[in-house]
Amino acid sequence: MESKWYQCDGNNSDVVLYSKIRLARNLADAPFPERMSAEVRKSVSKKLFAAIKSSALANEFDMINLSDLKTAKAASYCERQLISKEHLKNKEWASFMLSKNEDVSIMLCEEDHIRINAFEAGQNLEEAYKKANELDDIFISSLRLAYSQRLGFLTASPINLGTGLKASFALHLPALRENNSIYRLSSMVGKLGLSLREMYKGGAGDIFILSNQVSLGISEKSAIDNVNAICDQIVKQERAAREALKENIEFEDRIYRTLGILKTARRLDGDEFLNSLSLLRLGVSLGYFNIEYKTIGEMLFDLQNASLIDSAEAELTQSMCDNLRAQIIREKLE
Repeated sequence: MESKWYQCDGNNSDVVLYSKIRLARNLADAPFPERMSAEVRKSVSKKLFAAIKSSALANEFDMINLSDLKTAKAASYCERQLISKEHLKNKEWASFMLSKNEDVSIMLCEEDHIRINAFEAGQNLEEAYKKANELDDIFISSLRLAYSQRLGFLTASPINLGTGLKASFALHLPALRENNSIYRLSSMVGKLGLSLREMYKGGAGDIFILSNQVSLGISEKSAIDNVNAICDQIVKQERAAREALKENIEFEDRIYRTLGILKTARRLDGDEFLNSLSLLRLGVSLGYFNIEYKTIGEMLFDLQNASLIDSAEAELTQSMCDNLRAQIIREKLE
């Protein structure tokens, strides 16, 4: 079986979980999806899939109709960031294209007709962009896309006008959160036209998404360069904060105790799971544990509720998910 992209390490993996490029595109001869009926959305989605199937990448992608899937299977794609929560809500007609190792997904007729999402492990926006751009070229060459010489690519939301590009990083920032720098950092980033937001509700897991907020009047390369430059600074700050934490014996004890809990726990709910993984990952970066980042990545993407239910191929209650999650983690950390 082909490895998933999140089972790999990348540049600055101690802080940067992954890079993501999103491109928003629309057909010139069709209304935006929110004005389409379910049947029209399905028809347009088939047209978009046909453009890929007639290209050199024909064998790289599968078409997935959410209506054909069990609820847990569909939700597991959302947990792995491959589709949005909004797309999941429209399960009766929603579809997307997915590459074999899940490094590229293309949502069809979500907010825009085409939403290309390309992932790369670690800090490597350039490679993620290369994958997204290859698909973009296929759509541009085979379909008439909505484009204005003055405004660039036309999108359902004005905020995405121009390049239609969003470049983002998923950053693991436990030390900056611990020393209460994260909110000051978020404010500073906002003044530079970027955003820094929690990936999970309540900041569970200490994972934050850094992304550009401007796509009009700026080139794709400039947007990527800007996000990369800010990411470089955040990586330096997080590493410095981690070094300071090494002087704190109480925090070190907390990290080691967390490993003990993960190796022996019989039950782990969602938040405890994410927060424990965060401390485990921090311990790896500080040299305390000989565990690979990809092992933690596998747990993060494969052990949330819907993914557990899907892999178990059984109806699991919340309590059963908590028990199974703890069991799998014990086995992985033996």
